[in-house]
Amino acid sequence: MAPIEVGLVGLACLIAAILLHVPVGIAMAAVGAAGYVMLTGNLSGMVSLFGTETVNMLTNQDFAVVMFFLLMGGFAGAAGISADIYRVANTWIGHYRGGLSMATILGCAGFGAIAGSSIATAATMAKIALPEMEKRNYALSLCTGTLAAGGTLGSLIPPSIIMVIYAVQVEQFVIDLFLAAIIPGLLSVALFVLAIRVQLLISPHLAGAGERIAWRGRMRETGRAWAPIGIIVVVMGGIYSGFFTVNEGAAVGLVLTLIFAVARKSLTRATFTETLFGSAGSIAMLYMIVIGANIFGYFLTLSHMPSEVATWVQGLDIPPLAIVFIIIAMYVLLGCVFDALAGMVLTLPFVVPIISGLGYDLVWWGIVNVMVIEIGMITPPVGINVFVIKGLRQDIPLGTIFRGITPFLIANVVALLLVVLFPQLATWLPDLLR
Repeated sequence: MAPIEVGLVGLACLIAAILLHVPVGIAMAAVGAAGYVMLTGNLSGMVSLFGTETVNMLTNQDFAVVMFFLLMGGFAGAAGISADIYRVANTWIGHYRGGLSMATILGCAGFGAIAGSSIATAATMAKIALPEMEKRNYALSLCTGTLAAGGTLGSLIPPSIIMVIYAVQVEQFVIDLFLAAIIPGLLSVALFVLAIRVQLLISPHLAGAGERIAWRGRMRETGRAWAPIGIIVVVMGGIYSGFFTVNEGAAVGLVLTLIFAVARKSLTRATFTETLFGSAGSIAMLYMIVIGANIFGYFLTLSHMPSEVATWVQGLDIPPLAIVFIIIAMYVLLGCVFDALAGMVLTLPFVVPIISGLGYDLVWWGIVNVMVIEIGMITPPVGINVFVIKGLRQDIPLGTIFRGITPFLIANVVALLLVVLFPQLATWLPDLLR
């Protein structure tokens, strides 16, 4: 068979393995290794490829920051920092109709700026906000939809684990990705809040209004939340000012959250062990996916598939923007079948040559990619954030959660369209500070 035919067979085998629920990282590594041997006939070279790719990833300093962010999010949850953020947001806007839902969105954004993970944000905030909203007779669809959608902000609000993975794979500067995400992140928060307001204009019975807190009380609660505010200012301020590298900033944030957790006597031996084991499991999974993707990508390069696809797409007689929308639609459909992060890593060898060949900025595309992943995290039938909420509350039907997500899904699509049509929303800050 010609190399490109071997590539097509390998791609079909990979999709079949994923549909059979073989772990994505293992599937990519196995198919990539088999394809490498078929194209080169070099078995010892394949064994060496496994070794070199594993060593390269384990010694990659840019990727090491992921572990710091995972641990920081775990210790922040144990320290009660997420509760601090939620309480401050509720103090300021809880007296509006649906104020607790809006406070939950702001709380998710604030905690996402520390945790860097959508799943961790959704799970942590659900434990805090869901009981409070239920206590005030909020509709379960609004409660769960707010939490599942708000959790996705953990991927878009910097620092973000997915952005780090994208930057490593595409060889872009991580700080540029973080800067580029600031305006789209704030835009998503604003559109989520707007989605809540519109829902309540149409169906006022979904939520009521809380009591108004006096200004003195608001300032007092804000002052008590100095821990999360301090961590965000120190870590992100240090990184953006150039005082810290990304790794150093993440390490400082990890130490600060650990100190706060110990000082508040909320870090027991059980929570400490649980955080370490949970973070170790997550980082192992991510390493497996990225190493598998690198091996599979090496095989694809040998098959010439990415370059052939890029050449074919660039030769189509359609506008570049139409090609971008076709790729986005492909990602949304892919996210309906399996994990959106794995889909991103798998498709980068094909998509990046196309995007760069069309003249688009890869930092801008990274933000678009993350926003598409956000949509995948709440889109049926996978919708991983939906299942996080469902796992915490087995008594709530999946249909109720998906129904509550619909307005936020529309808000996500609007935010994505704005960033695609106006790339300056993502590129302005990085260009300004270069």
